[in-house]
Amino acid sequence: MNTFKKPRWLIRESKVTNENLYFNRREFIKRSSIYLGSSAIAYNFLSKDGTASQNNINDLKFIKNNKYNIISEITSENLSTKYNNFFEFGSTKNIWKESQKLDTDNWKLKITGLVEKSMILDVDNLINRFKLEERIYRHRCVEAWSMVVPWLGFQMSKLIKHCNPLSSAKYIKFTTFYNPKIATEQKARWYPWPYTEGLTIEEANNELSFIVLGAYGKNLHNQFGAPIRLHLPWKYGFKSIKSIVEIEFTDKRPVSFWENLASNEYGFWANVNPAVDHPRWSQKTERVLGGGERETEIYNGYGPEVSALYSNFSSLGDRLFR
Repeated sequence: MNTFKKPRWLIRESKVTNENLYFNRREFIKRSSIYLGSSAIAYNFLSKDGTASQNNINDLKFIKNNKYNIISEITSENLSTKYNNFFEFGSTKNIWKESQKLDTDNWKLKITGLVEKSMILDVDNLINRFKLEERIYRHRCVEAWSMVVPWLGFQMSKLIKHCNPLSSAKYIKFTTFYNPKIATEQKARWYPWPYTEGLTIEEANNELSFIVLGAYGKNLHNQFGAPIRLHLPWKYGFKSIKSIVEIEFTDKRPVSFWENLASNEYGFWANVNPAVDHPRWSQKTERVLGGGERETEIYNGYGPEVSALYSNFSSLGDRLFR
């Protein structure tokens, strides 16, 4: 007889915060036309005069994976969607309106590099090929704030298997979109656009590495990195690249966007560790969106799942956490 051992981070579904997100009418219409599923949910948005209206939309089909719930309170959707880093649209946290300019229709994802065959996938391909699940993950920003989000997506190892990488592929490089006409911060020449990130194959194949297509029961919000992003809950948030257009398998370690700019502050590994401060601030505690402060945990609390990835890397020292 098979028994299910309750994971240490399991949380009751009843603790998930009720959704309360506001959008403008144009974005609502665009998104509601592509939602999948059969059950309708209430959805609030701001009309042009700033008042709240209510309509029904269909939510994504997914299963709730309780193995990846955690012992934390879910961040209110109204908070998490209004406080975001997305430097393509500006350097402040208030970029959610500006990010609605990004057109995510007919989005293509290129698979290139050391694979048996290059391919181009779209979001519908991914939704139809891989069964979506909900995982409630912590998100810890390198700026020492945090939130907890119910992401929808699938384990990245499934996509890697589908891509059939060659044995010579040791790393994966991720690249986001480049369109300065709508993402005006990309006109800034001092940034190495487009945004890139990288992982080892072993990290990408870890059970926690998650390809995200939605959040809070619906298609991914633009400010979260629609229509497809990565989430790595044991690393600082800048590693979880948004709005991905290309995944390249390579035998060379990628140099990521922020590492290119300031490698002493934002390294390749960027694993969460309260004992290793950022050069300009402490990482011992974090400000939780919605109130309060908590002590930061090594690997953001996911040490049992990921620490074995780095058991032979002691010579890297602090570089694993910066």
